[in-house]
Amino acid sequence: MTKVAVSWSGGKDSCFACYKALQKGLEVSFLLNFVPKDGRYASHGSNPKLMVAQSQAIGTPIIQKEVSWKAYEEEFKTAARKLKENGVDGIVFGDIDIYDHLDWVVRVCNDVGVLYMEPLWHLDRNQILEEFVYAGFKAIVVNVKADIFGAEWLGRTVDGTFIEDLQKLQSHYTFDICGEFGEYHTLVIDGPIFKKRINLLDCKKVLREDHDKRWILEVSSYSLEDKGP
Repeated sequence: MTKVAVSWSGGKDSCFACYKALQKGLEVSFLLNFVPKDGRYASHGSNPKLMVAQSQAIGTPIIQKEVSWKAYEEEFKTAARKLKENGVDGIVFGDIDIYDHLDWVVRVCNDVGVLYMEPLWHLDRNQILEEFVYAGFKAIVVNVKADIFGAEWLGRTVDGTFIEDLQKLQSHYTFDICGEFGEYHTLVIDGPIFKKRINLLDCKKVLREDHDKRWILEVSSYSLEDKGP
């Protein structure tokens, strides 16, 4: 069985790519996650501890590295080489159709000598969302661009109503319905690959103005709950 790692953001696309890899019979041995050195929260707006919690809930170990943007590529290559030494043959990514990132993935993986896998590449966007929900995953919106979404979108569950509301919003704004260009980000808290579910206990909505204006759901406490047999 081919052993792989998953490039992990904590959101729906990396999680669904992991699920697709498992469906193809691949052995997911590690989650690979990078967080910025200069802040508490990753680019997706989630506390890095929540991605460790996801690892515990899924039962797959996570390799989490603090990096600066400048050093990101070299740190990624270093991590990929160590994974290769541990018998990992390839890395799974959750890209849909951003060619610049695919070019980066191809180059970096070729440099290291590992396979790259893109299970969501060129799938229909609505199909991705609908299949994700139908498979039984539960994801919560944790980060949105404030020029498109209001604070009320934070904490919403990705479900059929959510998809319909996104489609309605597209009549007023131009954005990617999967959030492929960072329009919104999610945190997966349950699903068919989870042995435990994550309960978000203490959250607050914060407006941040770093590179752009975003509403962030800051989660300060959470718990893991057994799902039973």
